Amino acid sequence: MVRLPVRNGTALRGVPGRWRAAGAVALVLGMLLWWLLPDGGTAPSGKITFATGAPTGVYARYGTLLQQRMARDVPKLRMELASSQGSVQNIDMVVAGRADFTIAQSDAVAAYLDAGGEDAERLSACARLYDDYMQLIVPAGSPVRSAKDLGGLRVGLGSERSGVSLVAGRLLKAAGLDRDKDIEEVPAGIDRLPGMLERGELDAFFWSGGLPTTAIERLAEKTGIRLVQLGDLMPRLHAMEPETRYYRAAVMPADAYPSVQQGEPVNTVAVANLLVTTDRTDPEVAEALTRSLINSRDQIGNEVHAAQKVDLRTAIYTDPLPLHQGAERYYRAVKP
Repeated sequence: MVRLPVRNGTALRGVPGRWRAAGAVALVLGMLLWWLLPDGGTAPSGKITFATGAPTGVYARYGTLLQQRMARDVPKLRMELASSQGSVQNIDMVVAGRADFTIAQSDAVAAYLDAGGEDAERLSACARLYDDYMQLIVPAGSPVRSAKDLGGLRVGLGSERSGVSLVAGRLLKAAGLDRDKDIEEVPAGIDRLPGMLERGELDAFFWSGGLPTTAIERLAEKTGIRLVQLGDLMPRLHAMEPETRYYRAAVMPADAYPSVQQGEPVNTVAVANLLVTTDRTDPEVAEALTRSLINSRDQIGNEVHAAQKVDLRTAIYTDPLPLHQGAERYYRAVKP
């Protein structure tokens, strides 16, 4: 039971009733805040590093908006951003201690675990985020109608240590193509690929990202492009399990890129993204970041539409990684 301060044996004697009531409410709220915050009312402080991805990709924009939210929610905890080539490098950075948190595709995480990567057992996750959609972009007049038609062409497969490169290689394999022999591979990220396609230096490129991706929207404003369906590869991808077990059939809605799709949905392949960390991360920090991430869904979703898919009900499903202790504490606290 919370007791009001006593003066001369009487609680707030001489104070008008409405002020006594307000004081009681303030005191109760203060006590609740003290109880909810770890260490009796101290919020996390210090510095954390968040690895994102290519400057014009969804990871980078998501990281920037989450950084702004964290500055408001936990002002004593400074979050710095570090760019990278994508999921594969992000995992390496977190394991090596060069980043505390990152976003990575679940298939890239599984590949690291399956390969017995260094300190793989230390990895954990704070949330399942949104799905990345595989996007194969070609000039509007291209004869390419499926990944099977890419033989002999110049194809951008993403940066060497990106999640795009990992998935694209498997999609080519499912299409019956050898990335080393049947295409002219161009290793570059989303910061370079659109410009190369516009200048005629590429015949096609793969991208794995949330919908829509700003770099592709901007490319569509400059030149005619088309999205190639990848749905016909799903049966073969399923036959390639377990390495492809995190891929699912998906449909890019007709309004993902309205000027490109002209009212038509596109069948493709999707893979979930995870917010990844390690057991080195303080539980209080992980809890605070998870809380800000979930609470900022609508705010971030106004600018990064993929973020609207973050959902408290599904965020806990972080396979193939276990939930971090701090994230689990947050989910238990908000459980209905």
